[in-house]
Amino acid sequence: MKFACCSRTGARVASTRRFDRRTLLRGAAAAGAAAAASSMTGCGDNDDDALTFFFQAKPDEAKVRLEIIDEFRKLHPDIKVRTQMSGPDPQTQILTYCAGGKCPDVLMSWDLSYSFLAERGIFENLDTILDKDPAYAAELKKDSSMPLYNTFRYKNAQHALPEQWAGIFLYYNRKLFADAKLASPPARWEDAWSFDEFLGAAQALTKRDSSGDVIQWGFVDPWTVYYSASCFGMNNGIEWFTPSVDPTRTNIDNDAFIEGVQFYTDLSTRHRVMPKIEFQQSLSSSDMFAQGKAAMALSGHWMYSTYAGQEDLDFDVTVLPVGPRGTAARSDIGTTGLSIAADSPRKEQAWEFVKFATGPVGQAVIAQSGLFVPALKSALASEGFAQAHTKVHNLEVFHGGDHANNLPVTPAWPRVDAVIEQGYDHVFRGAASAEWFKQGLAGQINDLLEAQ
Repeated sequence: MKFACCSRTGARVASTRRFDRRTLLRGAAAAGAAAAASSMTGCGDNDDDALTFFFQAKPDEAKVRLEIIDEFRKLHPDIKVRTQMSGPDPQTQILTYCAGGKCPDVLMSWDLSYSFLAERGIFENLDTILDKDPAYAAELKKDSSMPLYNTFRYKNAQHALPEQWAGIFLYYNRKLFADAKLASPPARWEDAWSFDEFLGAAQALTKRDSSGDVIQWGFVDPWTVYYSASCFGMNNGIEWFTPSVDPTRTNIDNDAFIEGVQFYTDLSTRHRVMPKIEFQQSLSSSDMFAQGKAAMALSGHWMYSTYAGQEDLDFDVTVLPVGPRGTAARSDIGTTGLSIAADSPRKEQAWEFVKFATGPVGQAVIAQSGLFVPALKSALASEGFAQAHTKVHNLEVFHGGDHANNLPVTPAWPRVDAVIEQGYDHVFRGAASAEWFKQGLAGQINDLLEAQ
């Protein structure tokens, strides 16, 4: 889960392409539009002239959204805002509503899925707006993490402005580290530890009873395990895909990447410092860390509130380890942004809202909430963000946007993702080593990218 939960064809960018009902309905059908007929919950102003804002959120996250809207209305009382809450499949809902001529004015966008919608002309090219205000554009870029900003740059167009970073890092139990007489792990991305140092700590922190059963794990992974394994591959000095935005090929058959994935796999199958990978979800890895039954957990900021709510849990955060071929610790660029519908009749009002929500005031609200990591550097360095994270000493770990690699941004991702999950599972279950990636999986993925 990220904020809310959670092509190589076509020469023209989305903002220059007009979309028609037939094209969109084909896209909606491909995504399962029939299942998307569920209604969205509206709240706020019900005026037909109100600006519509589509987003997905848990209840506590929705409150933050509404607070941003309230602050916006103080500055722009003439602009009414009506919220539209997404169901579990926002992409299909967006396709369906836009096909019916009812596209929301402002839309929440996700790093892994926005390119599919951009290909269908859903989004306005924000360059056309930013070019009219070069001073603000320059100020925005200066305060932005450019890897996050450029994540939403697809086919020479800016389709969204980022509002948060939701990459991964390691949570660790300070008490368990102290009990094992281990030094605290690194506090900054620039001071990373090695694969060997991480493994040594995980081994020292794994405890077994007299019968050999594990009573305390050194490491657990509540995240999506094949994404996690790929991050270990990237921390051995190689990107997962090249280029990361609109990729033409995968690097899973690269020796450095293979070694990183194998190291992650061996944590479970060889070193037994992590539960069997295929059982991670059923074992509720996040609960094991929260209950002090695991010393380290790989996850993102979305777990901070849960862990902070555990009175007896003394935890902090640290960075991912670096492999022998790597040069610096890397996270992933998990992010959401705000887009403007290309066919919105209220583009000027929509831009004022996007500019506000992704600008200093909106980012300050996000920072103070403690629920998200803001995208702007000024908000990250704010007193409000620090006060919302008093349980963490290593606040610089949350500055991960500049130390992150993209997960692939491609309209082909749903198909590629399914192939990757199946292929990685073959390795995780011990049917083959990660060297098996060279025997066809990489080619299968590249064919999907080529066909896009």
